[in-house]
Amino acid sequence: MTIIVIVAVCIVLAVLAFLLPRMSRHAQRGVDSTLGAGQNVAGKAPGKAGDLLEKPFETSRKAANKSAAKGREGRAKAPGP
Repeated sequence: MTIIVIVAVCIVLAVLAFLLPRMSRHAQRGVDSTLGAGQNVAGKAPGKAGDLLEKPFETSRKAANKSAAKGREGRAKAPGP
């Protein structure tokens, strides 16, 4: 279930970044701060458990940031009027 949500967020960010590159930065920051908060809370678990709980949030943040960046990159490469 969580994977589906993250994939949907990545798709929405990529489409938003392609259509509205400047506006997409605000949405990207919102997703980044939400996943960052989860990463910080999970990382406070003791020992190796904290590292293991933190990893999914870190990977999800990277994926969301990459998809938004690729959307903006695609927009920059697209032929314009």
